[in-house]
Amino acid sequence: MSTGVIIALIVIVAVVLVVAAVLALRARGPQHGGSLKRRFGPEYDLAVARHDGDTKAAERELAERVRRHGSLHTRPLEPAERERFEARWAAAQERFVDSPREAVGEADRLLAELAAARGFPDGGQYEEQLTALSVHHAHHVEGYRRVHRVTHTRADDAQDGGANTEEMRASMVEARALFEALVCPDRHDRHDAGRRRTGTEAGEPLPAAPAAPAAHTPRTTHAWSLGKRRPKES
Repeated sequence: MSTGVIIALIVIVAVVLVVAAVLALRARGPQHGGSLKRRFGPEYDLAVARHDGDTKAAERELAERVRRHGSLHTRPLEPAERERFEARWAAAQERFVDSPREAVGEADRLLAELAAARGFPDGGQYEEQLTALSVHHAHHVEGYRRVHRVTHTRADDAQDGGANTEEMRASMVEARALFEALVCPDRHDRHDAGRRRTGTEAGEPLPAAPAAPAAHTPRTTHAWSLGKRRPKES
């Protein structure tokens, strides 16, 4: 066998090995545990806990979520739509002062409508919508889960009214992260929207003591602190 033939065979074998390695990596794709853990973050841990520590079962569930909803294409909101959603969220937060349970219920409905407006499954299919959201907003979807759970828990089921109110407050605060991600998904748009509403980044923590809005700004920011009454304008 000539040297040229031997070299050609070595090259062919090397190419076959490289192609096989690439195909193997693609086949593993989203099913690879490390990739799923990075993608889903806290949702990965919740799935494992739900399957009693069975990571393989949890990864099969998460991989199925990716298969069903990973290619979902969302649509941007029109400016008027965004403003309507922002106004409703601001109203819900202010309503929390006097009617926390009703405010949380409004937040639950608002997130369902906003997700549907962005192209996720309709809010009437809560579990399906939540599953799709977990694929694209894994680090924020828990807030939606919490407000939905509070909304569908009867008030007389709570043993301690004070603790229940605090739970509702925490669920509203956490749900706002998903609201922000859905209403202003693009970083540049989020910055512009934040400047229009508050003069700061929209994703900042709730302020402890909000300043009175400027006289020429009639709109109420949805970053208003829960449980704080809006100071009267002078």
